Amino acid sequence: MKDSVAGIDYRFADPLLLEQALTHRSLGAQNNERLEFLGDSVISLVVSERLFELRPESREGDLTRMRARLVRGVSLADIASGIGLGKQLNLGDEAVKSGVHRRSSILADAFEALLGAIFVDGGYEACRKVIIDLFDPLIETLPDIEELKDSKTRLQEWLQARGRPLPQYSLQREEGADHAKKFHVTCLLPDDGTILEESGNSRRKAEQAAAGRVLVFLQEAANS
Repeated sequence: MKDSVAGIDYRFADPLLLEQALTHRSLGAQNNERLEFLGDSVISLVVSERLFELRPESREGDLTRMRARLVRGVSLADIASGIGLGKQLNLGDEAVKSGVHRRSSILADAFEALLGAIFVDGGYEACRKVIIDLFDPLIETLPDIEELKDSKTRLQEWLQARGRPLPQYSLQREEGADHAKKFHVTCLLPDDGTILEESGNSRRKAEQAAAGRVLVFLQEAANS
């Protein structure tokens, strides 16, 4: 039974914990979901601590945005993919056929479970070291804080800085089957009547897209 994972500088005292961390729920009740729950919390704590240490000038809101970028599912899946975690998962036959091991959400969950297993096996300091090794390069390459703000936040700040009222978002219609919905949302500026529409596969994404479009419109008008 193996006691380590390629790309991770850690050897398990209890290889059974590693096996559980790599076991998808498609193989039954003894899977990695409990370790995933634990790993999610440990990753968030260590990344928060590291950002606090490395970015002493950053405000609370900026630290929150940086952490969100680092611990979001797609970022965790990228790390998992980089160490080849998908190829090391224990999966049921049907899950293998459906390509579960290539899904971003499954990779992110397995990565969280792996860190949870390291925490149980070796304690906080051992887990912290692994997380720092993996995340410090990502922290160093974080984009400018303005790029980390979502479109709705950036539009709101742009309007508030000019003493203008906040935008209003309205769902206009939904299209498609339940598993493939498309939402159409408008963003209205109540003071001048500017209204633009965008769509997305969730209402939240549609609102973000509409806000981004309005913001570009306002910035182009201000620079013309």
